[in-house]
Amino acid sequence: MIRLFTTTATAALLASTAQAEFTLHILHTNDIHSRIESINRFDSTCNAEGEAEGKCFGGVARIKTLVDQKRGELGENVVVLDAGDPFQGSLFYTTYKGAAEAEFMDAIGYDVMAVGNHEFDDGPEGLASFIDKVNFPVISGNLDLSASNVLKGKVENHVVLEVGGQKIGIISALATNTVETSSPGPNVIFQDEIEALRADVEALQAEGVDKIIALNHVGLRKDLAIAEAVPGIDVVIGGHSHTLMSNDDEGTPAYPTMVGDVPVAQAYAFSKYVGHLAVTFDDAGNVTAAAGDPIILDASVEPDAAILARVAEMGAPIEELKAKVVSESADVIEGSRDVCRAMECAMGNLVADAMLDRTKDQGIQIAIQNGGGLRASIDAGEVTMGEVLTVLPFQNTLATFQLKGADVVAALENGVSEIEDGAGRFPQVSGMKYTFDASAEPGSRVSDVMVMDGGAFVPIDPDKVYGVVSNNYMRGGGDGYSMFETNGMNAYDFGPGLELVVADYLAENLPYQPYTDGRITAK
Repeated sequence: MIRLFTTTATAALLASTAQAEFTLHILHTNDIHSRIESINRFDSTCNAEGEAEGKCFGGVARIKTLVDQKRGELGENVVVLDAGDPFQGSLFYTTYKGAAEAEFMDAIGYDVMAVGNHEFDDGPEGLASFIDKVNFPVISGNLDLSASNVLKGKVENHVVLEVGGQKIGIISALATNTVETSSPGPNVIFQDEIEALRADVEALQAEGVDKIIALNHVGLRKDLAIAEAVPGIDVVIGGHSHTLMSNDDEGTPAYPTMVGDVPVAQAYAFSKYVGHLAVTFDDAGNVTAAAGDPIILDASVEPDAAILARVAEMGAPIEELKAKVVSESADVIEGSRDVCRAMECAMGNLVADAMLDRTKDQGIQIAIQNGGGLRASIDAGEVTMGEVLTVLPFQNTLATFQLKGADVVAALENGVSEIEDGAGRFPQVSGMKYTFDASAEPGSRVSDVMVMDGGAFVPIDPDKVYGVVSNNYMRGGGDGYSMFETNGMNAYDFGPGLELVVADYLAENLPYQPYTDGRITAK
């Protein structure tokens, strides 16, 4: 039995009999990104054939099965946490705007969820509507919401759970660059993550809570820094960077990764895994042991029948659109996060080429698409509209404008400025090529910028004005592209939907041949 206490409870209420040893089982997910249905190996929606062949993973029905199974096996010392970003990534989100995620997360039985950056994709109103629908607390400790009449009083700084007779404090921080990666608006004020977490730890300790979990949406690098910098945090459960931490897969960070005595864990993304971390505390609240691994939700996990039926019911209105075949691909179109946020990728070329092709008659010479806007790969064979929408779920429109060459270079510098963090601003391009050096200081990484002119690449002219096409999110300054907003001239942000532009381009180039051609090179 888990009970929720507010942090205004008295110290007497929080007092409990000391036990020699207490083991807490933390089941956790992060960055589900509206993968309500099961997914294939490319992280996009799986189909009935894939399910029949045992090739699908995840989906909320499998999460439900796994959580129920573990609760039955492990007894009462279990908490179920989500580190943010259940929003955005499939037609379930674009159709139901968070209502589906709310219903299924309630049915699974989450105890606490952290606010992720994509929870602001439809503004504070979208997050507020979600919170009103769920029966668990949604927390974030570094948001000042005092000026927000929409969210004030809805998002807690932190909460205290009673688990197995012990008080477990849950605190949280959200990446401060959410103002660039989503749409929180001017009335959501972000505070420094580490300073905010320190304050929340002190508040909990003052009330006698000595077992504290930081449930963050800041990315693994920041989580590791937080574990080192904030005394009193016992465990960090994270999200945002979509990191697979595992003890079985070579090349992945260990699960958990220890920072001193603080275990840090994350469980990839897209509902493919549920993390299971067992943490043992002594009677002073110190961590004495931490072990576990993410559990893959493959075909061996039978989907919960009731949840599966409800998913099918909610999915029925969008099945016709999803099933529409728009093209055929001769090979896999690589769109994975690890590739498209770090180098030229086939999906980036497809999307940027499609953007440029659609606008070339308007005097547009350059296309720039943020890698973070590409959310999945597409496998070989028939390409459905559902697959295109899984890759491009944000309902972005084409945005055209004029920009001086110097600002184009500045945009590329912004795009590669956070490559070591896997940031979504990485620029996929068409009509141009460039070189970058990730070992150089941010702001001086880009060189050899060339623009297609008269059938040949020529060096970019800093003073020349170029026609540029991007998406409306970037044109509005998203992902740090402030120069698009401030210096863009003769802008038009209301072109056709990006997913329709790509679907049309695929249809016109059937069968589509995925490729890379060296337009982006790394030193």
